[in-house]
Amino acid sequence: MALLNFRSKETAPVEVHPNVEAFLKDFSIEVMPRTAEKIDDFRELIPQGTRVYVAHIEGTPIEDMVATAKRLSASGFDVMPHFPARIIKDEAVLRDWIARYQGEAGVEQALLLAGGVTKPHGDFESSMQLLESGAFGDAGFKRLHVAGHPEGNKDIDPDSSTTNVTAALRWKQAFSETSDAQMAIATQFCFEAQPVIKWANDLRASGIDIPIHIGVAGPAKLQTLIKFSIACGVGASLKVLQKRAKDVTKLLLPFEPDAFIAELAAHKATNPDFNITHVHFFPLGGIKTNATWAQNHGGASGVPAAAT
Repeated sequence: MALLNFRSKETAPVEVHPNVEAFLKDFSIEVMPRTAEKIDDFRELIPQGTRVYVAHIEGTPIEDMVATAKRLSASGFDVMPHFPARIIKDEAVLRDWIARYQGEAGVEQALLLAGGVTKPHGDFESSMQLLESGAFGDAGFKRLHVAGHPEGNKDIDPDSSTTNVTAALRWKQAFSETSDAQMAIATQFCFEAQPVIKWANDLRASGIDIPIHIGVAGPAKLQTLIKFSIACGVGASLKVLQKRAKDVTKLLLPFEPDAFIAELAAHKATNPDFNITHVHFFPLGGIKTNATWAQNHGGASGVPAAAT
């Protein structure tokens, strides 16, 4: 099966396979304040109730983050802001951010991650420290997601192993067993289905059964995908993209994640207990483009479930 699918901009209507439609049900999508500003009305693009992550990039004022969360929440979306540990100065700031999101936007969920910063700005270095603070539990947050790295993370494991990332997930598994919050693993975007399936199965076999929301890169130019893969440290997938880039005829054609999602969806259909439960889109080629692709492939039929 092909790893990547390329199409011209003018395409015939998509025939949606039931497996893909089921797999895309309850999909989520990620935005930033500056990208969200370009969208007049999200309700014209994605189903109300969809979970929308609001990414917090270093240098973005918390006021902009909260304003974006407030706007999305008022439009009927299930808002999940990022809390990057390394850009949060101390526990007082953490609790202030939580209170702002909760008080101004009605937020009761968060994605906790270390954040793409080499040197911490203050007391926190990891998402585990954010969890240990007790701040989210004290605020009554109902859902907490943590980061996952199917291809490893060289910031955490410089030797290219998965030793430290797996140990961190074991810690988070133990935390989930004592927490009242619903937890899930939201992963970095990937392109190869079989390594992802093996990673998810290996986690479960080792006792880590937190539901996985697999990261998927939305439609984008190949050059865009390569740029973001380098920036995000997507190692194995980057090699796949670089191999494709050698074919000059494909450089200007848009990438679409059809084959990747179809393969995961087929596996899920034949293995209902498969621990990947949701798709999380990174709209690297634009929110409108990604939202249109998701709807055309059956994603519009979903209403986010409360249980996973």
